Amino acid sequence: MAGDIQVREQRDGLAMSSVRRSILFSAVDRYGSLVLFLVVTAVLSRLLSPTEFGVYAVVNAVTAVIGASFQEFGGGNYLIQKRDLSPADIRSAFTISLGISVAIALLLFVLAGALSDLFAQDGLKKGIEVSALNFFLAPFSGTISALLRRDMKFGTLAICNFAAGVAVAVVSIGLAIAGFSYMAPVWGALAGSVVLTLTLLASHRDFDALRPSLLKYREIVSFGLYASGVSVINVFYNLAPQLFLARILDFMSVGLYSRAINLTQTFDKLVTQVLNPVIMPAIVARRQAGDDLKAVYLEAIELLSAAHWPFLIFVAIMARPIIAIWLGETWLEVVSLVRLLCIANMALFAACLSYPMLVAVGSVRDALVSSFISLPPSLLVIFGASFFGVQAVAASAVLTLPFQAAVAIYFIGRHLGFRPTDIIRALMKSVVVTAVTALGTSGCAALTEAGIVTPLAGLASGLCAAALCWSLGLLLTGHPLLHQLHLAAASLARAAPKLRPSRSAL
Repeated sequence: MAGDIQVREQRDGLAMSSVRRSILFSAVDRYGSLVLFLVVTAVLSRLLSPTEFGVYAVVNAVTAVIGASFQEFGGGNYLIQKRDLSPADIRSAFTISLGISVAIALLLFVLAGALSDLFAQDGLKKGIEVSALNFFLAPFSGTISALLRRDMKFGTLAICNFAAGVAVAVVSIGLAIAGFSYMAPVWGALAGSVVLTLTLLASHRDFDALRPSLLKYREIVSFGLYASGVSVINVFYNLAPQLFLARILDFMSVGLYSRAINLTQTFDKLVTQVLNPVIMPAIVARRQAGDDLKAVYLEAIELLSAAHWPFLIFVAIMARPIIAIWLGETWLEVVSLVRLLCIANMALFAACLSYPMLVAVGSVRDALVSSFISLPPSLLVIFGASFFGVQAVAASAVLTLPFQAAVAIYFIGRHLGFRPTDIIRALMKSVVVTAVTALGTSGCAALTEAGIVTPLAGLASGLCAAALCWSLGLLLTGHPLLHQLHLAAASLARAAPKLRPSRSAL
């Protein structure tokens, strides 16, 4: 018995070590991409107007919505969640993905003119046609990325994604300086897709997995029906405000709203997108190991909320100096939008867990059902708000996002067997940590708003105060996140000697 317990503990320790290592490589990947994103956005915000950004945002939204309609057929999530993955599974998934992606690209070429007329913007046609070229590359990069994620090879992914990010940055900025207007980031995105596909193919080199086959098409289509339904309704919901604003108001409103969304979603780029590639494989592995997914979920939301909430509160309080420094004084209209969206997004502390959890318990159908319950009413609210301006659209999120979160948690609770009181208990310490962080940040914001200190000095002091108060809140509450940070620091300390070159190598 003691031997079994020891073996189990060793297994769990190795599993957690693998997850932490994967998160570390994923963090390197995402933070490198985030730095490039911040630099590119800061430069382009000074080269392009809000209206030009608005046109680019609509091009992005149209292609993303149409692409999401079918791309989850044979997509990455099928390959990751499959318990026993055979070569036939991979080939069939790739073949279906390739066929659908080519069809989407051709559909976009056909619809480009009509969509341009719908939004009364001639430039949309060329932008959509260029963006459609990305779909010819997506099956290759998507399949190889999914296989690397399944095998937890996040180091290789980080190198490939960083190379693609550099290509996006160089091409977008170069073309914007050359006067390509909103087409600069469109061409930049295509350049990034080309570089990503080439680097992934060079790193994988198992081209046998990309041979055409439809041997396992039934299972893939069955999974894809639900997965694509979840994908399209969520993507459309996320991009609907920009489409509504473009159709009802103007492209300047779209530009302002898209910049506000970008800042509000910085936490996603800092944390959630670091965890996203790891969450699905990790949860599936925990399920296969026989772990209690209820405990896993409650522990995860406790950790996520302690980082998510304080970050959003900090961004909401310090929005003015952040916008002034990052985007420039001409974008200060975005400040009020950012504050509303930050408050609304606090409801989504567990959003990144919802789909992986439902897939892990074998209920991808419930992911679709919950989306159909929560998102259509939310879209109606946003549509109505768009007639009253961009401020009203941002304010509507304060109603819609908590409703969506409640529906998702309800469906997960049905499978995992937790009650609302379990959720409240798991979040109590994070509430205290968030309040302490807000208290420390508010003083620095007040000094900045009064003009006593410059935006740069105010932001720097706010960051220091927020970090200090956040750490104090973790200590006062004995938050589990503190223990996880200690473990991560210890892992980095152990890894550091291995990263240094040996004397013999020198």
